[in-house]
Amino acid sequence: QVQLVESGGGLVQAGGSLRLSCAASGSTFSLNTLGWYRQAPGKQRELVAAISSGDSTNYADSVKGRFTVSRDNAKKMVYLQMNSLKPEDTAVYYCNAEGISYYSDYDRRFVSWGQGTQVTVSS
Repeated sequence: QVQLVESGGGLVQAGGSLRLSCAASGSTFSLNTLGWYRQAPGKQRELVAAISSGDSTNYADSVKGRFTVSRDNAKKMVYLQMNSLKPEDTAVYYCNAEGISYYSDYDRRFVSWGQGTQVTVSS
């Protein structure tokens, strides 16, 4: 079982910046695609940004040019740098990881989610 823990959320004024971090822990595993999703009240969860094991990235149109996703494989961390924040960025942000867990006699693919961190942007 791979656990994800987010940090870095908070309250910021419009135009400000925040950096979210997500740490992965557990038994022996490797990480493939890492992503950030968000869910605003009354809305569906949506993909914000993702980064592959080869460092290819993709972003939601609404955050392109403002947000940057990055990863540190040695530390098993993924980050989301959020600049020029807007009130419509207000949401709970969730870290997501896809990978493989290695056991003594088999491997298993997994998809894990963090517990979420609140980001609130005031106007």
